[in-house]
Amino acid sequence: MSPRRRRIPLGSPLHLLLTACSFALAGYAGVRLLADDWFGVALWFVGAALLHDLVLLPLYASADRALVRGLRVAGRGEWIPYVRVPAALSGLLLLVWFPLISGSVARRYRSATGLSADGFAARWLLITAVLFGASALLLAVRLRRATKQRPPAAH
Repeated sequence: MSPRRRRIPLGSPLHLLLTACSFALAGYAGVRLLADDWFGVALWFVGAALLHDLVLLPLYASADRALVRGLRVAGRGEWIPYVRVPAALSGLLLLVWFPLISGSVARRYRSATGLSADGFAARWLLITAVLFGASALLLAVRLRRATKQRPPAAH
């Protein structure tokens, strides 16, 4: 019996080329990012990871658990994704744009860009309303289709 040779699972040549290019770009960005203040950048990454893992993850996991439990108790378990998705997207936008939404860096933003930081909170609220409105509309369409497809009850 000849021993079986194992093949290393490789993707297509295009996949390998794109992977190599992404590693090269990440390496270039890392060298540029760490060139000036490598300690500050490393400290920021460690702090961000700790903040996420120790504070944010328990917060949004608890909120999601409460949402799921509340909707299931109310008999609306099918609504979970229609609340979860817009809430997650709104939360992500808040996390990314929080300094501008809160106004804590308005002066620095104006000096760096020459633009006003006014309106970020209103835009975030508008985007959040649109996300939840679109989700509610999709849920309404789904529920309407489900009621039309149900056969009439026999008496």
